Amino acid sequence: MSGAGAARPLGRVLWFKTWCRFGSNRAEGSWGAETKEEIFLSAGVVTCCRLCLCNQQKGDKDSTPPGNRRLYSEAAIDLTAGAAGGTACVLAGQPLDTVKVKMQTFPDMYKGIVDCSVKIYKQVGFRGFYKGTTPALVASIAENSVLFMCYGFCQQLVRRIVGVDRKTRLSDLQNAAAGSFASGFAALVLCPTELVKCRLQAMHEMQLSGKIVQGQNTVWSVVRGVIQRDGPLGFYRGLPSTLLREVPGYFFFFGGYELSRTFFAAGRPKEELGPIPLLLSGGFGGSCLWIAVYPVDCVKSRIQVLSMAGKQTGFMGTFADIVKTEGVLALYSGLKPTMIRAFLANAALFLAYEYSRKLMMQQVDTSDNF
Repeated sequence: MSGAGAARPLGRVLWFKTWCRFGSNRAEGSWGAETKEEIFLSAGVVTCCRLCLCNQQKGDKDSTPPGNRRLYSEAAIDLTAGAAGGTACVLAGQPLDTVKVKMQTFPDMYKGIVDCSVKIYKQVGFRGFYKGTTPALVASIAENSVLFMCYGFCQQLVRRIVGVDRKTRLSDLQNAAAGSFASGFAALVLCPTELVKCRLQAMHEMQLSGKIVQGQNTVWSVVRGVIQRDGPLGFYRGLPSTLLREVPGYFFFFGGYELSRTFFAAGRPKEELGPIPLLLSGGFGGSCLWIAVYPVDCVKSRIQVLSMAGKQTGFMGTFADIVKTEGVLALYSGLKPTMIRAFLANAALFLAYEYSRKLMMQQVDTSDNF
């Protein structure tokens, strides 16, 4: 029994005992100051008990358990910090991402990273490097927000699976597994926005090659074209290859990042690392991801871009066609700009994520102390 309901039996017992004592003393003619004092003391105890229990009952209704409140706060912080990291990632790596997509989709048009960069500048100008920045920014913010929020939840899931307390530090391998699980959710958000980004980046080449007659030069024109041609599900062209890239890729991404942080920490808490080790660890994690899954990403880009010209074969059909007509090395076209971008962009991502998360966690800890 709790709340005001528990106060009533307690009050009745105290008042019954007091009035019994009062009746006994009155019959004996000895109702003195001591008895009066007991009556008033009993009344005060009952009143205090009832007030405290009622307040406790009210608090039980209004408050969230501290453990759950902390979990929700950390999820919101991971979401926000992931958005900050995603923004930094795009701003640092968009020009090289544009070069990567063009070299993946049309390897015969470019001799290398320098040749591709010079042609982009001559054909479209400096703004050509930032084609598709809006969907890239939306994609990166959405993906990394969901990724890092789900990463926190998946870390708790891994703790339950291995049977340890929720505050126990996971090993680097366990963190890698949590990141791999989280990437499956992030891929559902990433696929539609990345399709729009890739099409915008390769629009000029699609026109030059004669695969399309009229290009779509804005985000909304690409979105409208997808809906008119394929309907809403058209945004998920390349989803299987996106999942095939993300799930194993983010195992290496988070695994490489955590392993590198462990190396730099050298027995100290990882939270004490400065910006340089975080930048190097983030760059290493991003490099591990792209080395592991680059051929899959090449196939994904082909599917998402070339499907503008008509029905495109699935992952295995596109993969086999590339190997048969262009050779295995075509799967690695654009690898050099990708690796440079991966290091720079993911270094910026993790630096922004860790520092923004640390700042917000300090604010939460301060408010909890009050």
